[in-house]
Amino acid sequence: MGAPVPGEESFVLQHPAAWLMIAVAGVIVGWVIAVYNRLVSLRVRARNAWADVDVQLKRRYDLVPNLVAVVQGYASHEKSLLEDIARLRSEAIAADGPAVREGPDGQLTGALQSLFALAEAYPELRADASFRKLQEQLADIEDNLQYARRYYNAVVRDMNTATEVFPQNMVAAVFGFRRLPYFQAGDEERRAVEVDLG
Repeated sequence: MGAPVPGEESFVLQHPAAWLMIAVAGVIVGWVIAVYNRLVSLRVRARNAWADVDVQLKRRYDLVPNLVAVVQGYASHEKSLLEDIARLRSEAIAADGPAVREGPDGQLTGALQSLFALAEAYPELRADASFRKLQEQLADIEDNLQYARRYYNAVVRDMNTATEVFPQNMVAAVFGFRRLPYFQAGDEERRAVEVDLG
């Protein structure tokens, strides 16, 4: 590896196509690594975003037994509705993932709407400090849940776009990245939970 001998060409000059192929392969490998890392990052963000949605849903589910207990004291003959709420809460807690949880959670939202509509028939219940506090907490949870769902769906949109756009879709297919489900509101959830504080 001494000084170049006059008249001898270097390997690079003798084999320019080989070096060009090595450079192109290096660029392709670098691109694949960058796409893979972006897909992993999006998947992790989606999992974290779903965990945020899950936390808000669990906060809401934890509030339900307290609501039922307060309402039972004033409207004990509404046993059917209260039992439905307890059953739907259990089903929603048992559901795992956005696609599975949509149904039970939407039904629970509808049942909670019925519960608050029922409260309109009981002025003493509406005046109860515990019930009002639970209504306020539920309103806060619903706001946080809306934000968490919106963020989750934005991350899912980015992930799904990244797995479908050519040529990234080839990298996604090779490494097993799949479309993620959106967390969509069911028919019951499309109607907002009514929270009457006055």
